[in-house]
Amino acid sequence: MVRRLTKEAIREILAARFEEDVCTKLSTIPPPHHFKDIDKAAQRIKRAIEQKESIAIVGDYDVDGVVSSVILSEFFDALMVPYTLKIPNRFTDGYGLNPKIVDTLDVALIITVDNGISAYEAAQCCLKRGIDLVITDHHTPTETLPEAYAIINPKQEDCAFPHSEICGAQVAWYLVAALKDVCEVEYDLGKCLDLLAIAIMADMMELKNMNRTMVKSGIRALNCSARPAFEAIKGFFKKEHFESDDISFLLAPLINSSGRMDDAMVSYRFLKSPSVSAATILLEEIVAFNNLRKEEEQQLFESSLKAVKEDDHIIIVWGEAWHEGVIGIVASRLAKRFHKPAIVFSVDGARAKGSARSVGRVDILSIIAQHEALLLGFGGHKGAAGMAIDPVNLPTFKAALESTCKEITRHELAIEEDVLGEVDPDEIDFELLEILEFYEPYGQKNPRPSFLIKDVEVKIDRTIGKENNHLKLILQTPTRTLESLFFNFDTRVKKGNRIDIVFSVQKNSYRGLVTPQLLIKQILSYT
Repeated sequence: MVRRLTKEAIREILAARFEEDVCTKLSTIPPPHHFKDIDKAAQRIKRAIEQKESIAIVGDYDVDGVVSSVILSEFFDALMVPYTLKIPNRFTDGYGLNPKIVDTLDVALIITVDNGISAYEAAQCCLKRGIDLVITDHHTPTETLPEAYAIINPKQEDCAFPHSEICGAQVAWYLVAALKDVCEVEYDLGKCLDLLAIAIMADMMELKNMNRTMVKSGIRALNCSARPAFEAIKGFFKKEHFESDDISFLLAPLINSSGRMDDAMVSYRFLKSPSVSAATILLEEIVAFNNLRKEEEQQLFESSLKAVKEDDHIIIVWGEAWHEGVIGIVASRLAKRFHKPAIVFSVDGARAKGSARSVGRVDILSIIAQHEALLLGFGGHKGAAGMAIDPVNLPTFKAALESTCKEITRHELAIEEDVLGEVDPDEIDFELLEILEFYEPYGQKNPRPSFLIKDVEVKIDRTIGKENNHLKLILQTPTRTLESLFFNFDTRVKKGNRIDIVFSVQKNSYRGLVTPQLLIKQILSYT
């Protein structure tokens, strides 16, 4: 039976999510020395700096990888240490450090950020060429690790760092913290918090404990950041203040778009822009990439829907030359639409690249790992993963995962996990907004609360958006009028219908007036 909630009950439920958190202040986060190999890596990098050895940083093309690259490179900039930076191009280089990239680097030391834990062949190339390899990563390692000089990854079995679910940028930041100590230099680690907040949320890390503390501090830092890139975004989008939702729906998609559609170096240069004018020029290019990404995403999403069988336990679809830069977003949309895990593949000749997204508590990486014999390679974490496969094996892979996913329980899918209960429309007011805002940021392990309202009347209905794919409803009760939005609606209701809905609540600011606005997630029934 669905619980009827007051505002005080909502406050108690949300507070209970963090009862076991031990890192509630920045001063309580663990020190760097808990990481396996971090002291060894820092000493090797210090020696390279002192002996003026050539150093290369190899990043990744997503938000986490770009931010990781900025964090480490800014430390080298501060020390005036020369370095080569390589962020692989999704389309020409593929993912992460590989032998082809190693061959282009005439250096004594390579440091990876947000990648490298599966770079076995590249590590062998480094050994043959006498290059020391320091890997910093957060992706789940397999039993066999690359032969590297040092590996810093909290998911290693013998790593004592107490929080394994952190992003690549946090690992890179910890390396900088260790370097600061061994090099005995003054360096403000706090100036990276704005970037860390973006990377943690963009990479869908658990927003509890250390991550939650860093994101909350990072959002404050973001709003007083001196980075010209963020000033440019504020000016371009006429924003006075960034909130946590701005990271998820504005900042992260923008930073991601250049790597998805062209080259992530554009976003790297943007984040390191020396002036607002320089940042604005790059931002215009990034906005164009993001608009193109939206178009490609919509086309691919519509194509993928044709191949979905709703009674399948996992969605697995593929197509020739589907744009690799948007398959992850489409997988995410499919997972949300059908409330089950989804994998989307782009087939290119003898290789298909796939991107997976999970829902609820389903560990998509472990499911994929059970069938690694069918794959050319894979990696990722519980909520999202990437893989490559011979297209010939796609039907077999789909059948194998379908069989495995039959065992997934309704509890694991947990599509109601974030529905706290039923609320009286009279409880939806400014005080409720304040309660919900206090427990931000929302994301993994701290899902944005959803609520249920039953038998509410549709007073006004209209479609909005360029494609008329969003629904704006004015809902009426005897005592309240509630404005609501249903993005990419899948159920059409009209004036006079009485509906049951699952929704979240957001702040709507208009001419200085703040009011609650409902974001409809599901229309459960209507009459």
